Amino acid sequence: MIAVEGSSLRAVGWARTLPLNSEVKSARDWARRHLEGLHWTTTAPETVDAVLLTVSELVTNAHRHAHSSAQLVMTCDDHCLHVTVHDKSGDLPTPREAGTDRLGGRGMLLVDAVADTWESHPCRHGKSVSACFHAPDVVGSRAADPSVPPQD
Repeated sequence: MIAVEGSSLRAVGWARTLPLNSEVKSARDWARRHLEGLHWTTTAPETVDAVLLTVSELVTNAHRHAHSSAQLVMTCDDHCLHVTVHDKSGDLPTPREAGTDRLGGRGMLLVDAVADTWESHPCRHGKSVSACFHAPDVVGSRAADPSVPPQD
């Protein structure tokens, strides 16, 4: 965990590498533990579901389409939880029309539907895809304090 304190921004972050042969469930379980530590599972369970769906989709895309390990990073500040997955492919994701004649192809449509915002950026060794989820508005609770570490 990294904690940054400044005059106006406090944030925490976590990172995990998910090799190509790892199960997506391990990424969801890891993310859920950190969301529990932020108390989002009790204060914002619908947002937790959206975050976990996004983690699944972004890690699956890294493994399936980029044929790459996935670097999963979550950062939380007073306003947003950012979920970012980096992979080794420079091809940016593009939501496709979903068809009834094929499986798959709906991942980024799902992310677009459940995240407050999302974006992708090429970088020197691949790309990063990030989704933002607004923090629960719970004044005076530990849920509003991202510096409180998760209980492992």
